[in-house]
Amino acid sequence: MIKEIADRRSIRKYSECEISDEDIRDIIESGILAPSAKNRQPWKFIVVKGRQKEEMLDVFRRGIMREETEDALLINSRQHLAAAKYTIKIMEQAPVSIFVMDVQGKGLFTPLNEEDRIYEIVNVQSIGAAIQNMLLTATEKGMGSLWICDIFFAYQELCEWLGEEGDLLAAVALGYPQEAPHARPRKRLEDVTVWKE
Repeated sequence: MIKEIADRRSIRKYSECEISDEDIRDIIESGILAPSAKNRQPWKFIVVKGRQKEEMLDVFRRGIMREETEDALLINSRQHLAAAKYTIKIMEQAPVSIFVMDVQGKGLFTPLNEEDRIYEIVNVQSIGAAIQNMLLTATEKGMGSLWICDIFFAYQELCEWLGEEGDLLAAVALGYPQEAPHARPRKRLEDVTVWKE
């Protein structure tokens, strides 16, 4: 997997080639194999493709339009709305989007006590590991992927449309890449590591 870790890129341009259901299953299976706290496996994956993709994109657009009004939930993040609109254009190209839910989530707007907050944080870590496994498996299969968090600009609309229990945490766009971006700069090991011996 070292090669896949080094080769993985966030892909924003996709070809029209379809992805087989078998490959989608393999990618999700790799997510399911991720470690999770107390083996809770808090994830659920909703695959959106074909005719349902356009309906999902319309729902996403409605959420962004709401965020441009006084009913915005993310008022302090309006400077990122242009990037969210660009994300929709990326998802239009990608043949598959996989939405990732935390089925044990208490709800984005629910006040939490200390213990529930820890459970939420730990579940998010577990789901992050699952998503990373999926991205690496897609890379190994010659596909491109994009980990998407702009879904929060249409959180209510997408949750209602998806119709699943739990918290929506992210989406992953999948497809065959139509670009080969260079690696983004990374901080040096020395700048982010503390050794205590």
